[in-house]
Amino acid sequence: MKPAPFTYVAPRSLDEALDTLRDADDDTKLLAGGQSLIPILNMRLARPARLVDLNRVPELAYVEERDGGYAIGAMTRDSAVERDERVRRDLPLLAEAIGYVGHPQIRNRGTIGGSLAHGDPSAELPAVAVCLDARLTIRSPRGTRTVAAGDLYLGYLTTTLAPDEILTEVWLPKTTANTGHAWLEFARRHGDYAIVGIGVALTVADEAISEARIVVTGVGGVPVRAIAAESILAGGQPDAARLGAAVDALRAAIDPDPDVHATAAYRRHLAGVLLARAAETAYARSRPWT
Repeated sequence: MKPAPFTYVAPRSLDEALDTLRDADDDTKLLAGGQSLIPILNMRLARPARLVDLNRVPELAYVEERDGGYAIGAMTRDSAVERDERVRRDLPLLAEAIGYVGHPQIRNRGTIGGSLAHGDPSAELPAVAVCLDARLTIRSPRGTRTVAAGDLYLGYLTTTLAPDEILTEVWLPKTTANTGHAWLEFARRHGDYAIVGIGVALTVADEAISEARIVVTGVGGVPVRAIAAESILAGGQPDAARLGAAVDALRAAIDPDPDVHATAAYRRHLAGVLLARAAETAYARSRPWT
């Protein structure tokens, strides 16, 4: 199939893009990497009257060290982030998770901002942003606002972005030396969206977990923070009893929807299995005492 007719606009600067969006409504769509939007257009699940292509806005593609972390422009390709030595060194959870995004061809075209703004609850990058308390910069003709990643998502493919707004940048804090991370997911085939995915960050002091952050994908309409499980893991070592209690808390806190890929019970069970494995891996990677 082919998309329904639309007006195509290709601004060449951020200011021009913002000016183009001055009168935008729900019939306007932004095109970044296009790896999610183009199939939706081809299947006519979306029929925008106007498409604004950001691929000719070079100022939105960068990775910059800033304020104790890294600012990544929205039009930075996934593959550029994947290959960046600074990201591998200082943002290991992002570096690990981004390798699960589709296939190399997808990562060559897909963008950081496109994935975050699209808001698929099974995608890796929104979950990483929530797990790491990323800050998102959003521009519009009306001005600039900054939001926490966890405040961007409202439901399946639904965000707080207004039609005239562009997510221009994501900022993520550097990983501290005593923090271990792990990303795990399970999919039917390599490159598919995960049935369930999980990101874990454990900060360790004196061999005990002082802070835990856990985010799960594929179990709801948004990336899900496992607050109860985090509280159980914090304060001690991830022994069998503590891990078991955290797994039970996670499974009790989520209510996945069944679909053609998995039942709700299977997703709930899988989330617990992945949490136990990811927590053990993250704890081993922290190793502040070695």
